[in-house]
Amino acid sequence: MDRGRLEAFSDGVLAIIITIMVLELRVPEGTDWSALRPVVPVFLTYAVSFLYVGIYWNNHHHLLKASHRVTAPIMWSNLLLLFCLSLFPFSTGWAGANHLSAVPTFLYGAVLLAAALAYYSLQRAIVAGEGGASSQLAAALGRDWKGRLSPLVYAAAMALAFVATWASVALYVAAALIWLIPDRRIEHLVGAAD
Repeated sequence: MDRGRLEAFSDGVLAIIITIMVLELRVPEGTDWSALRPVVPVFLTYAVSFLYVGIYWNNHHHLLKASHRVTAPIMWSNLLLLFCLSLFPFSTGWAGANHLSAVPTFLYGAVLLAAALAYYSLQRAIVAGEGGASSQLAAALGRDWKGRLSPLVYAAAMALAFVATWASVALYVAAALIWLIPDRRIEHLVGAAD
C-alpha cells in the first residue's frame, strides 16, 4: 500500500471523528447567557477531545512521513489506532453530559490510554519497517519521554476518577498540554529526507 493512501484514509477517519464529536454539541434552548450554562461541560469536554485528536493527527502525519514503506503490521497498527480514536465521540459525549461523574471520567481515561498504547504500537511497527533500533527514525524518537509519561498519567487519572474526579480531569488536560509543546525530533528527520 502507498503511504499517501494510508495517510489519506487516516485523515478521513479523523475528520469523521471530529465531525461526530461536534454533533454532540446541542443548540441551547433560550436566548440569554444562562441558556449556555448546561452546554459548558459538554463544550469543554469537546474542546479537550478536539485537542487530543489534533495532537494525534499532527504526530501521525509526521510519523507516516518518516516512513518509507507500509507493511502489514503498520496497516494493522494504524487501524487499531483509528479504532481507539473512533471511541472519542462516545467517551467525550458521556463524560461531558455527566459533569465529573466517576465512571464516565474513568472511561474517558481508558480511551485515552488505549489510543496512547495503539499509537505506541504504530510507532514500533514503523520503526521495525524502517530497520529497527538502528534506524534513523529510532534514533530520532530517542527516549520519547512524553510517549512514556502519558500512559502513566492516564492510568493515574483513571484511578483518581473514583476519588477526586476534578483531579482526574486536570491530569487529562495536563497530558494534552505537554503535547502542545512542539516535538521536532521526527519533523527534522522528515525535513532532511525531503
